Amino acid sequence: MMNRVVLVGRLTKDPELRYTPNGVPVATFTLAVNRPFKNQGGEQEADFINVVVWRKPAENVANFLKKGSLAGVDGRVQTRNYEGQDGKRVYVTEIQTESVQFLEPKSQNAGGDNQTNTNTSGSNSNRSQNNYTRVDDDPFAGNGKTIDISDDDLPF
Repeated sequence: MMNRVVLVGRLTKDPELRYTPNGVPVATFTLAVNRPFKNQGGEQEADFINVVVWRKPAENVANFLKKGSLAGVDGRVQTRNYEGQDGKRVYVTEIQTESVQFLEPKSQNAGGDNQTNTNTSGSNSNRSQNNYTRVDDDPFAGNGKTIDISDDDLPF
């Protein structure tokens, strides 16, 4: 049997980060995923899919994704139920993630955060103030300089 979901869409609001009684982080958000066709009125329709992320990835999602962020989600569909306040059984279908990919640089998120680039060692490294490397940067571009790596640093 197979239960596998891969989605790409935009967050409809900022993720909500909570902690279980045991201190395990869990983030939830809704992903708007466009349908591959337009309706009879020529309008693009979307599905709004609930997503759940656990542990360290949950904290990363809460820290770096905002409303409008483009994200890729890989996981599985899970349905749970509980008794609502009115006594009726409520069913919830959501995606339990195995991984979340941030698909655009932070400066392009709809949240409007401006990324400040700094120039280190005369190279154009495009690092933000938090010293994160942008996704499209080549971390091994040394501008003709040799890279000093010892055999102890190699994973093989």
